[in-house]
Amino acid sequence: MNESITHLKVPVAPEQRDACLGVDGSVAHVSNVIHMISGRWKLPILFRLFAEPSMRTLQLLRDIPGISQKMLTQHLRELEENGLIARTDFGEQPPRVQYCLTESGRLLMPVLMAAREFSRAHSANNDDSVNV
Repeated sequence: MNESITHLKVPVAPEQRDACLGVDGSVAHVSNVIHMISGRWKLPILFRLFAEPSMRTLQLLRDIPGISQKMLTQHLRELEENGLIARTDFGEQPPRVQYCLTESGRLLMPVLMAAREFSRAHSANNDDSVNV
């Protein structure tokens, strides 16, 4: 059975393996990003904030169908903790709070756009292969 496992036979130096699989390797960094954006509502929030420079909580609540106040608040807090969005509290009564993408959030958007384009191309390729 071990004879069929060819990847174990390929000589790879430990340094090269660590560059990909190590604690500070590529896999760890990509996994970190996926963890930051995982959650049903995080991507819709990020895309809305990309489309509008800043938005208030009620605007986001209206613009994202199906999201509850509780989930919006939870995901906004997580995105803020991860440094992808910034919260501005104006210290007024009634409370007025705005959210916007941080520099890190703006840097992430081209990656998300590339993922969108990959998905479109991948779907088109799968549709073509089904019809053949």
